[in-house]
Amino acid sequence: MIETEKYRALVAQHRKEILAAERHIWQHPETGFKEWQTSAYLEGIFEKAGYTLHKAGDIPGFYTDIDTGRPGPKLLIMAELDALAVQGHFEAVNGCAHACGHHAQCAAMVGIALALKEPGALDGLSGSIRLMCVPAEELIEVEFREELRQKGTIHYFGGKTEFLYRGYMDGVDMAYMFHTGLQDDGTVFDCHYGQNGCIAKSVVFEGVPSHGADPEHGINALYAAEVGLAGINALRETFRDEEHIRVHPIMTEGGTSVNIIPSRVTLESYVRGATIEAIARESRKVNRALAAGALALGARVTVHDRPGYAPLINNKGLIDVAHRCMAALVGEEKLTIHNEWYTGCSDIGDVSCVMPCLHPHIAGARGTPHGEDYRIADAECACVTSAVGQLLMAAELLRDGAKTANAILSDYTPPYESKEAYFKALDTFMQSRALVSYDGDGNVLSTGALMSQTTFLQKESIPAIAHLVELRSPQRKEENR
Repeated sequence: MIETEKYRALVAQHRKEILAAERHIWQHPETGFKEWQTSAYLEGIFEKAGYTLHKAGDIPGFYTDIDTGRPGPKLLIMAELDALAVQGHFEAVNGCAHACGHHAQCAAMVGIALALKEPGALDGLSGSIRLMCVPAEELIEVEFREELRQKGTIHYFGGKTEFLYRGYMDGVDMAYMFHTGLQDDGTVFDCHYGQNGCIAKSVVFEGVPSHGADPEHGINALYAAEVGLAGINALRETFRDEEHIRVHPIMTEGGTSVNIIPSRVTLESYVRGATIEAIARESRKVNRALAAGALALGARVTVHDRPGYAPLINNKGLIDVAHRCMAALVGEEKLTIHNEWYTGCSDIGDVSCVMPCLHPHIAGARGTPHGEDYRIADAECACVTSAVGQLLMAAELLRDGAKTANAILSDYTPPYESKEAYFKALDTFMQSRALVSYDGDGNVLSTGALMSQTTFLQKESIPAIAHLVELRSPQRKEENR
């Protein structure tokens, strides 16, 4: 029997604290790996409630364990700390806003943590529960994250991926979290069967500066980037519908002065897709297009590919548990279980490579996700109902000697045998390469975009390209007017 009234009552005792947390975190947004205030605020609530925390230390975030005193599997429930950079948001703070509702997840986590400290909360349950507040789900500010990686602070750009790498999920058997969703059609809870993964790209085009009045003396890096972007757009008709490919570059630097031919232009982009194989294939095609832009103008281009997130397949057993619990809580008519693919990405996809995972949405927000008008319209649903639903799932999984959780685990075969095996595969995406190289006279020697990864790493050239293309870079003048 699903004990809706029991857990509704346990959470209701802390409704004031839950809603206060939603408001506080909304008013103090911070982007990924910078969520120091947010983490400290939540740490204070947890510690006051009597929890012992394992803090990441050099990055924001923490976790704690709750043991029922009876043997069984360990569940992981997560909430995300980070906001987005949305300069035009109507309540932006320092250019940031919680335009994806992560603050509501954190408020729900407050309700979960406080409710589990109440007498009787763990009665009849076996195993243990790990509560975790993770940084940096939004894959933004790639240059900043690369700086952290170069310093050795992080190895991966996603907070869950980094926590998994550090061992903070060791011993966990399954994981879930409720993401904030839109409240626009009466649906309270919805879930897709899976969602995209991605690779992150940082791209640098380099040309030769000159006075804007004498462009023949320069190499315009902006035009090279524009040709590369046009090439990417021409590729879109080759994307396979069933692979849900998405490529959406932005230009982060496009010149410094209108009367100087731009010599340095930078881009960032994702390549999203439904499988790791599709992401890898389309990423190579994108690199070819970028190289073509550089070749057309005689510029240089370097691409830094970094692992983004793995595609997520929501575990069928966990979907069924969530369905039962939320139907009991809000009614079957307010649920939608989609047979469709979701094209967004999340680092819970990486977690799903080594354990059963679930990442559904619970309503409460209005506006455009990641947009300037995004807000929480129903904090009761997004925070309080979310906390109750996640507790009901934990109880359903762990009651009766953790019968349901054990059944899910017995039917589950992970895509990778261990996290080490997964990270070995993931690291093949971590490459930096000059896509086009020239000799001292400006002749094209090779293009890394046309090489296999192995060939490139062996620093072999492709002589065959030399008779196809011969470009000479103009000599830089001693002085530009």
